[in-house]
Amino acid sequence: VQLQASGGGLVQPGGSLRLSCAASGSIFGIESMSWYRQAPGKQRELVATITKSGDSYRTDYADSVKGRFTISRDNTKNTQYLQMNSLKPEDTAVYFCNAHLFTYPKGWSDYWGQGTLVTVSS
Repeated sequence: VQLQASGGGLVQPGGSLRLSCAASGSIFGIESMSWYRQAPGKQRELVATITKSGDSYRTDYADSVKGRFTISRDNTKNTQYLQMNSLKPEDTAVYFCNAHLFTYPKGWSDYWGQGTLVTVSS
């Protein structure tokens, strides 16, 4: 199983970017998908999570990105997205995708993508 993140780049303050993360391999279930980020010299932090809740999904966000970032998923493609609007210089970081997946014979486990760099600068 692999998670492949893409979509990072250089953007001016106030701009937008959309990150994608596609999971591939023998996946039999996806419970949650998340985005984390790690800025230089700082610890990795949780940015957003989308979790299956019955027949719908629950989304949770870090306070620092609420109202600006939107997480979504396309189950037909095993892909999650992070739409980032009104970007600020403090959003500069390497963004990592994470997914809690069911595979056989391992069962439920966390998987990580390789990270994609987002730089917000004028």
